[in-house]
Amino acid sequence: MQPGVPVDELDRAIVAALQLNGRAPWSLVARLVGASESTVVRRAAVLGESGMLRVIGVVDVLRCGLGVPVLTRFRCRPGTTYDVAGAIAARPEARFVAVVSGAADCVAEFVVPNHAALGRVMIADMPGGDRVIESETHAVIRTFVSNHDWNPGVLDPEAAAELRDAAELPFEDRFRDGSPERLDELEQAIVQVLGQDGRMPYKALAAAVGSSESTAKRRVESLVRRGCLRFRTLAEPEVLGYAVEFMLWLEVEPGRLETTGQQLAAHPLTRYLSATTGRFNLAAQVALRHYGDLFRYMTDDVGSLPGLRAADVTLQLTTFKRAWVPTPAARSDRKEP
Repeated sequence: MQPGVPVDELDRAIVAALQLNGRAPWSLVARLVGASESTVVRRAAVLGESGMLRVIGVVDVLRCGLGVPVLTRFRCRPGTTYDVAGAIAARPEARFVAVVSGAADCVAEFVVPNHAALGRVMIADMPGGDRVIESETHAVIRTFVSNHDWNPGVLDPEAAAELRDAAELPFEDRFRDGSPERLDELEQAIVQVLGQDGRMPYKALAAAVGSSESTAKRRVESLVRRGCLRFRTLAEPEVLGYAVEFMLWLEVEPGRLETTGQQLAAHPLTRYLSATTGRFNLAAQVALRHYGDLFRYMTDDVGSLPGLRAADVTLQLTTFKRAWVPTPAARSDRKEP
């Protein structure tokens, strides 16, 4: 949590509402959190100015044929982890970067044009150079659930259902067998602008991309309907009352992978889950409210997964980048503790 920026229950409710629907009208958010619209707008502005809240539009790279995601675990020379994480976060291919503890020191997600391009990033131009002792890469082959889909459980179920706007299935459940979508020039411009401000009004968006307001609105709705565009609310889990965030790496019997993935994806604490290649074939990001919950989560929730062979946990210490955007911790230029 950023020092000097207090967060109360109303702030959490506002962030939770935007997590469920990043473009929800302020009038709807205000009604569901029990405050005036002017208060909600003012609170959201304060959180935004502090770097604790931001809504952006994100394109699904697999759906649109724009690249393939891979998860990489790094082990670093002692005393160099934060420098390595900073070097990785500076790379345009890095979508997510975090310093972690456990069997790895740093975890990153890269999006590369194709798997062959991974060689250039990980071998010819290794981020961190000789400060990296070892790296292990897992190609993402199926996404069960992403951070866009997470319900932090702050609002009651009725409010959450109203915000979810039909609660569409994850991209790959709807479009698994479809060919990639190709964005035209106008759609590319829209995606680029919304990537900076996902709540931009249609009038301002139309002016930015050189179209009519009705055309801009129609194109955004089409991008969402086709599974190309989602709206991501960037807020650290602490803002929503979650003190612990970690990556969970699982080795599961291949024949049980779909069943296990669906069970874990349905867990309310799972923020992200994908099937991957490599030593671990499921990779998840999980948030817990208290550190004391970790033991029970591992024994009861992870321990009950079918076909589980091995599990590894890497606790996130400092997250540098989410959805290509530097976090408040990264902007504070934090060094090795």
